[in-house]
Amino acid sequence: MPKKHQKSKKIVPAEKKERAMIEGILEGSPDGIGVVVIRLECGCRKMAAVSKSGDPASGVIIYRDNAETVCDKCKEDNGDFMRVNESFIHWVEPAPSKEMQREISIKVLGSQSVN
Repeated sequence: MPKKHQKSKKIVPAEKKERAMIEGILEGSPDGIGVVVIRLECGCRKMAAVSKSGDPASGVIIYRDNAETVCDKCKEDNGDFMRVNESFIHWVEPAPSKEMQREISIKVLGSQSVN
């Protein structure tokens, strides 16, 4: 089965429609230094703020753009990691050092997220 996780070192930018949700999450998460964004193959998104220690700084929000609710598959499996297309952390400026970003990314997203 082919791996669907993004492995390249390129920086994945948050889409315009994701930025409003990111800002809202950060507003309610004073300890957040970034927001984890997980894009699922079905089009749903999972997001949560992350603290400088790599721990959750908010609850996980799952949503689907332009829809009243998430898809039926996400309702069943809560956005299973096997269906992840892309995942990254949108960092608050000023962003932490590259080394700290790497450590947090590995803790939150696993070693597949960074090379």
